[in-house]
Amino acid sequence: MRIAILGAGGVGGALGQRWAQAGHRIAYGVPNPRGAKHAATARAAGGADVGSVAQAAKGADAITLAVPWPAVPEAVAACGDLAGRILIDVTNPLRMGAQGLELALGFDRSGAELVAGLAKGAKVFKAMNQVGFEVMADISGFPAPPVMFVAGDDATAKQVVLGLVKELGFDALDTGPLRIARLLEPFAMLWIHQVIDRGAPRDSAFAFMQRRRSV
Repeated sequence: MRIAILGAGGVGGALGQRWAQAGHRIAYGVPNPRGAKHAATARAAGGADVGSVAQAAKGADAITLAVPWPAVPEAVAACGDLAGRILIDVTNPLRMGAQGLELALGFDRSGAELVAGLAKGAKVFKAMNQVGFEVMADISGFPAPPVMFVAGDDATAKQVVLGLVKELGFDALDTGPLRIARLLEPFAMLWIHQVIDRGAPRDSAFAFMQRRRSV
């Protein structure tokens, strides 16, 4: 698959590298494609293409939105017509509040639903927002595969997204429609709280386990 990743920071870099290792072709879409800082990221992602957002999105089988929350509207608009396209939203709607980082949206609307409103007709999925990029970059060493919940409305395209998440080494679980992102974004906030406020290592992750049943 050709995967466009909008944003080449920690998350975009980790996802690009891992998906390139799985055999996918990566194209980064960034505001300044000629920036020297992108060269190492592109090399790590198997010699990924680096271009504008529009260039990266053109012809991609899946588009991953990995920009800071304030940059989401501009990035989505720069993609052009997204009708029928797979768009994986890995962002979290964060802002600085009186007590530090907090969600900018609550339980009656999610950032992913806002993205779907901006990307008219796109097949939007919420995934890869629930851990830090350190876990995405190296999934090894955990006693059980870390869980990654996926929410979205299109059943056929969701199988593609679940497959991409599994290729990263996660226990990919379908949580239902996109509105369930209203739960996944606060879930991500719990990870942020544990790491930033409680001092947990940045390579911490959640697992979703079932009891072994005797036969």
